[in-house]
Amino acid sequence: MLSPSIATFLVTLVNIAILFAVLRALLFKPVTKFMADRSRKIEESIAGAESEKAQARQLLEQYRAQLKNADEEAEAIIKNARENAVREADRIIAEGKTRAENMVSTARTRIDSEQQAALALFKAEAAALVVAAAGRLLMRDLNQEDDRRLAASLLKELGAEV
Repeated sequence: MLSPSIATFLVTLVNIAILFAVLRALLFKPVTKFMADRSRKIEESIAGAESEKAQARQLLEQYRAQLKNADEEAEAIIKNARENAVREADRIIAEGKTRAENMVSTARTRIDSEQQAALALFKAEAAALVVAAAGRLLMRDLNQEDDRRLAASLLKELGAEV
């Protein structure tokens, strides 16, 4: 017969084989499957994160481009507004100059006409004074017809001198 040590060895060997088969079926396969699933999920998560990171970079570049375009548009709007302001200021200045020139011209015209009227009034008054003085010198009263004739001749003389 077999010696107890060989029999024990064989029984132990059979027990180990059975235990291995049972553990493999009950423990190793589910654990291996769990680990494989977990590894696959981690790889999928990493791939998803890389994809999202690439999308985030792409969105960042798009936002930067939009921001640059917005800055350029803002600069263009500001430049346009400044140009419009300069044109409007030039227009207002030109309009003011035109109005001032018109006012000066009107004032000069008015001054000339008032000067002419004052000169005519002065001539008439001077003629009246001369006639009155001449009448006193002659010691006689001049009638109205004489006054007119003397005033007209005096005005002609003053008009020729002035």
